[in-house]
Amino acid sequence: MPDLLIELFSEEIPARMQPAARAALKKLVTDGLVAAGLTYASAGAFSTPRRLVLAVEGLTAESRPLREERKGPNTAAPAAAIEGFLRSTGLTLDRLERRADKKGEVFFAVIEKPGRGAPEIVAEVLEAAIRSFPWPKSMRWGSGSLRWVRPLQSVLCLLVTEAGAEIVPLAVDGIVAGNTTEGHRFMGEGRFAVASFDDYAAKLRRAKVMLDPAEREAAVVQGADNLAFAAGLEIVGDDALQAEIAGLVEWPVPLLGRIPEAFLALPPEVLQTSMKEHQKFFSARNPRTDRIEGFVTIANIETADHGATILKGNLKVLAARLSDARFFWENDLRVARAGMDDWAEGLKSVTFHNRLGSQSDRIARIAALAGEIAPLVGADPDEARAAAKVAKLDLRSAMVGEFPELQGVMGRYYALEAGLSPAVADAARDHWRPKGEGDLVPTEPVSVAVALADKIDTLIGFWAIDEKPTGSKDPFALRRAALGVIRLVLANGVRISVRTYLAAEISDHIGYKFEDASAINAAIAELNNFAGDVSNAVGAGILSRLPESLRTQLTGSLRDKVLQLKVEAARISQLLLDADSKAADLLAFFHDRLKVYLKDKGIRHDVIDACLAMPGNDDLVLLVNRATALQAMLDSDDGTNLIQGFKRANNILTQAEGKDGVEYSFGADAKFFEMPQERGLLAALDAAEAKIAPALAVADFAAAMQAMAGLRGPIDAFFTAVQVNSDNPIVRRNRLNLLHRIRATCSGVADLTRIEGGLPSS
Repeated sequence: MPDLLIELFSEEIPARMQPAARAALKKLVTDGLVAAGLTYASAGAFSTPRRLVLAVEGLTAESRPLREERKGPNTAAPAAAIEGFLRSTGLTLDRLERRADKKGEVFFAVIEKPGRGAPEIVAEVLEAAIRSFPWPKSMRWGSGSLRWVRPLQSVLCLLVTEAGAEIVPLAVDGIVAGNTTEGHRFMGEGRFAVASFDDYAAKLRRAKVMLDPAEREAAVVQGADNLAFAAGLEIVGDDALQAEIAGLVEWPVPLLGRIPEAFLALPPEVLQTSMKEHQKFFSARNPRTDRIEGFVTIANIETADHGATILKGNLKVLAARLSDARFFWENDLRVARAGMDDWAEGLKSVTFHNRLGSQSDRIARIAALAGEIAPLVGADPDEARAAAKVAKLDLRSAMVGEFPELQGVMGRYYALEAGLSPAVADAARDHWRPKGEGDLVPTEPVSVAVALADKIDTLIGFWAIDEKPTGSKDPFALRRAALGVIRLVLANGVRISVRTYLAAEISDHIGYKFEDASAINAAIAELNNFAGDVSNAVGAGILSRLPESLRTQLTGSLRDKVLQLKVEAARISQLLLDADSKAADLLAFFHDRLKVYLKDKGIRHDVIDACLAMPGNDDLVLLVNRATALQAMLDSDDGTNLIQGFKRANNILTQAEGKDGVEYSFGADAKFFEMPQERGLLAALDAAEAKIAPALAVADFAAAMQAMAGLRGPIDAFFTAVQVNSDNPIVRRNRLNLLHRIRATCSGVADLTRIEGGLPSS
């Protein structure tokens, strides 16, 4: 079986596109080969900045012959139908077979396709892959029609067998496939021929090219670490940067430089971000001073002066970049030390959303909300409000304007420079968190209050204006905000009735509180009474001295005023109903995010559903504790068997209640027991309920589940020995009442009917 080697050699491919390009090349080619009738043992894709490579092992030498029979129209069918069938098969009428069918004689086409050799198939598949390659951005060059991410220079395509290597005959827009490639742009020695994948990889290495991106990344990391260690420094880890650099160089050469003393006073985050974003440098920290004092750059060439010239040029550019950063820093410090009032004023003209006001409006809402949340998380309300008012001011700073990823980080520095407390400064830094799955969750009370307020305000605002995520579209990152709230609440044990809280906040957002409706209705009632009193007074002649027109105007005016108030009250009542509906919808959105979060933690979806069906499901801490305890119980043998026993009891009871038209919920009477297993089950239920009720009262779900799991043995013994549907109607009714005790006892902990699994019939 031959092996296949493909190399698509071009100008530099952007590093960010290389991983997807490797996967696309492998999929397009291997899927095409399989669709054409070839099989293979394994395939691997590689990339460097100038090449995409695919190696396929164990490819079949040719496709199998195919014989296909296709049923056609009746022989008496209209000519147009027969001609259409002929076009679809590519045959002529004389090559069709006539066969008897239950509906008469019909045409059959027998289509035979001979096997094809691997070279022909590979050429066809590779050309199609090149022409349809899914680059995010591509370009044309010269006079050809081919599009590629950068100008494609050569194609290497070999089928390798024991007899040797065969060039696959292929030409794409004048580029003819061959057996040659070239190594490093500067350290290579021109083009060279290869005879197999092993030969190709070995010759590339001699030509200063590491083919495997994982190997290059490992070399980048190890080289940087070794240089830093030798200089008494340590590299600040950055997985994304090291992967990107591995896509920028074919032969990694690490070089260590020192940051000029004039810039060492800059915050370490500024140094790190500036060097990473502008020059792709690794930051090197001095563990003794905890300052960023050096950097490691990864060159793509070995030089006679061991990189001295490269470092000199890099330092010149670095000094210019850090001079800009120092200028931003010093200007920002002047504003911060003056109280940041200029930034606060500037945010009044920055629109957050055209229907939600400016950033300044949003800050005011967050501050009010943070003050309300503060007591729930053990924070001082005044301090939480103060933190919320300054947390986003760094958006107007020059440094964040240059490096948006430093939002919050710079806010902490500026808050401290403004003389604010460390708790307020930390909240300015942490209120953005958690930004993503791996991000830290704030735990300091003031930070938690502001972080929750920030995310809840975002969700409430967009829900209030009906801008919810749809499908995969989430332009305002509301799913991330909801997950952030969930992680903050769970990590800090925040006990809050989310539904009630959201409804109140949404009603505030639209400008009315729920008590407004009752106040307006009370005012209407008083006006109605007053209008009635006036009408009575007029009717009794008390106001007879007034002209009739004035009396009519007076009573009419009162009626109009009452009517206007009724209309306004109805409008406000509808708004509040809508607010409550939006709160319910937003809670459901939280539950959906929580399901995803808990599934990642190993909690089954049916367990979550069983707990969501219980009262208090808008207390997320309570809900997760219940689900965790239920999952732990189900993971035990007692729990699994108990569920089956519960389902059997529930199934029998449900069928009996449906058949008899009554509810068996009056409690079992021991005097009607005939079997010891009945007495044992009743005693076990009494004992379990005595433990479950107080455990649930203090939300000790683990203890409640443990007590419930203890029913496994008595329930199993009952169903083994006792026939529920006794011929004696009194005994049967008593036993059904006993089954109700099982259902009631277990259902107090979770809705076990939602746990997946078959229901025994009886």
